[in-house]
Amino acid sequence: MKNKWRITIIAFLFSPLYLYLIFNLYNLQVNKNSFYEAKAENQQLASGILESNRGSIYFVDKNNNLVPAVLNKEFPTIYAVPKELQESAKEQQLTVRDYAAQLASIFNVSVDDLEKRFSKPNDQYESLAVKADGNVVDEVQKLNIKGIYIRNDMSRFYPFGDLASQVLGFVAPVNGKEVSDFSTEKGRYGVESYFENDLAGKSADVQGDKIVAASDGDDVVLTIDRNIQAESEDILKKLISDKGATGGTLIVQDPKTGKILTMASSPDFDPNTYSKYDIKNFLNPAVQALYEPGSVSKILTMSAGIDSGKITPDTTYVDKGFLVLNGSKIMNWDHKAYGKTTMTQVIEHSLNLGSTFAEQTMGKDIFKNYMYQFGLADLTGIKLPGEVKGNLTQLDHGRDINYATASYGQGVSVTPLEMINAASAIANGGVLMRPLILNDDQPEVIRRVISEDTAKKVTQMMVSAVKVNVLADIPNYHVAGKSGTAYIPDFKRGGYTDQVIDTFIGWTPAFDPKFVILIKLDQPKDAPLSGTTVVPAFRELAEFLLNYYNIPPDNM
Repeated sequence: MKNKWRITIIAFLFSPLYLYLIFNLYNLQVNKNSFYEAKAENQQLASGILESNRGSIYFVDKNNNLVPAVLNKEFPTIYAVPKELQESAKEQQLTVRDYAAQLASIFNVSVDDLEKRFSKPNDQYESLAVKADGNVVDEVQKLNIKGIYIRNDMSRFYPFGDLASQVLGFVAPVNGKEVSDFSTEKGRYGVESYFENDLAGKSADVQGDKIVAASDGDDVVLTIDRNIQAESEDILKKLISDKGATGGTLIVQDPKTGKILTMASSPDFDPNTYSKYDIKNFLNPAVQALYEPGSVSKILTMSAGIDSGKITPDTTYVDKGFLVLNGSKIMNWDHKAYGKTTMTQVIEHSLNLGSTFAEQTMGKDIFKNYMYQFGLADLTGIKLPGEVKGNLTQLDHGRDINYATASYGQGVSVTPLEMINAASAIANGGVLMRPLILNDDQPEVIRRVISEDTAKKVTQMMVSAVKVNVLADIPNYHVAGKSGTAYIPDFKRGGYTDQVIDTFIGWTPAFDPKFVILIKLDQPKDAPLSGTTVVPAFRELAEFLLNYYNIPPDNM
């Protein structure tokens, strides 16, 4: 009986303890379940294991070997654990604002901003710096603040610096609302942006204390040849510097496949330090900027006239030196009259009046239709972001003067990519190809624009022009080329400024080319003609390419 009472008394005395344990167990499993899930999730985030590895980007060489253009590399990441900072502040009889004040200048942010982030209750992770500079790391380490940590994370690295930067783009931190909460960077501009879904992969999914594994992104292999790109950029930047120009663009395309071997523009930027550059440098002028091409487009006018059967390379007209249309006078670039002149001589001497004669002889409808067939008002469909299409709306007004100026490349506008792609159709026997930037993409025919016979005749006219003007000529090779100097429109007052854009388009061997080159130079100082600017640069690059591909002479 005594034992029974003893058990009853013990049970009575310890029942509050049992009730307390049961309550805490319930509280942990139910009420605080979401808190501990979040804590575990944040701890996983802080360890960096939830993010997928972003796919790499590669250039190629002439043997189709892969050359790494964009890689993932370990960089210091600095982050805070606000809960630990709050505890540390209490221990040191400080406030989180005191810590914020010590760190604000290091990270170039306001004290108020850091204080707000450090004051979040139960927060386990706040990123402070990605790809942290070595000096920043040293300064943080010297402070030795409990709750501020440094770890090495994989981030984007561009081993060639500014090479093809506008093609590649870069990655930058994003707002967590744009992508999953565990993603810290997203592709911006160029290939990094266009192929974001392929490159990024899929981050891991945290479900309480369980992790659904991340899947890495896919690699992307470009058609860009690293060696040609590097040589092209060296030539372009030297040209811009020597001629006091504001910028320029250089494209090399394989006319038979449509593959883009080089796409370079300057000014550019270094994706490793993109924040130091103006946003305008990130845009790719090759596909995102329009310009009036000038006389290089005369090869398209001649193609249209010959293919339609309205003219031949030997067709003549009498060049009087000027023509008045709709009250406006047009003249040749040198203000000279050439008398009886053939269409081949029009290309040799780049005569505006001869190009106008060809347009008027074939008629407006034929001329306009061929310009559209060459793709001058269409997106090329290249797999790069933000592509714009050319503007031929001046032809919709039907005025004689608009068609005349369009015949020699003024009053209409194109992108450099549209222009080289149209020229490549001539080099490719009259067949327009889709420009390709992905190495694994198969060549795609858009349409036949002109006959093979017409393409040969226009190419021969271009070869003759190079022989006459000498500067682009390469011994033992047939070189097809056409230069152009176009005045830049005055968008404020109308008409044109006294600034010019020089362009040259050419290829060699002329009748079986491996490459087509376009060089565009923006606003060279004192507005020199293209013959003294882009033409010598073309020859230098063409000679490099002939040696690079070991292409035998075709004119011994």
